[in-house]
Amino acid sequence: MTIRIATDSTCDLPGEIIARHRIAVVPLYIQVGDKSYTDGIDLSRRAFYEQLPQYNPPPTTAVPGPDVFRQAYERLAADGANEVISIHIASRLSTMVNVAQAAAQATDALPVTVFDSGQITLGTGLLVLAAAEAAAAGRSLQEILALLAEKAARIYSFAALDTLEFLRRGGRVSTLRFGLGTLLKIKPLLTMHDGEMSMHAVRTRKRALEQLVHLANELAPLEQLAVVHARAVQRLKTLRQQVQHLAPPGRAVLSAEVTPVIGTHVGPGAVGLVCVKAPG
Repeated sequence: MTIRIATDSTCDLPGEIIARHRIAVVPLYIQVGDKSYTDGIDLSRRAFYEQLPQYNPPPTTAVPGPDVFRQAYERLAADGANEVISIHIASRLSTMVNVAQAAAQATDALPVTVFDSGQITLGTGLLVLAAAEAAAAGRSLQEILALLAEKAARIYSFAALDTLEFLRRGGRVSTLRFGLGTLLKIKPLLTMHDGEMSMHAVRTRKRALEQLVHLANELAPLEQLAVVHARAVQRLKTLRQQVQHLAPPGRAVLSAEVTPVIGTHVGPGAVGLVCVKAPG
């Protein structure tokens, strides 16, 4: 029995991991003006983030249709897969899970099980990696799904945004709240756990980073730790230095620049942590 893993471009796993485990990645789309780009394929992160503040109207994002997923599943079947686990960004944030489920029902080539990660960026990515490693080790479908459910409950993602502007553009904060936040120099702090996202406010960049470190320390000991950013290399370096002591010995700390689909909503300058709390 060969089980293969599929996901979407918001998982932010490094290309070498995707290639090593032969993970199928279904890309989302970004609409910039009258041009449509395929996330992670024909729009570079550097070009996107450099131009993002000047885009008018702001970019919008879209999920692919069920046929794109179905074709991905059929390619996995043609490559020898007997079953597929398709792991995607939290259903509270995107319709990807719903579209993947529709495609799974329409796929005759092999059985497809869709799993809602309840997460974003490397929060999803770490689940995809865990599933791929378990499949490579010969674990059964039910064993992998049980592993995913247990691990997902221990994953927490935190992000410090540099501005409210891009949340405002996406309609996630009101004009009044944006005005007050700008006046008070508010830095949004987002938390994601078990499919639920919440937003808090801190007053300065320094305080935002301190709060990220505090939240990570509260979860220790950790099983895994990852860091992400949106065109914020120096802030990421500072944050990584402050949380490095929390990383389990011998376990690499994954790092990624978030894909433009996510960057559209958080804006340049954002940094974040993905923490997997140790079991027990």
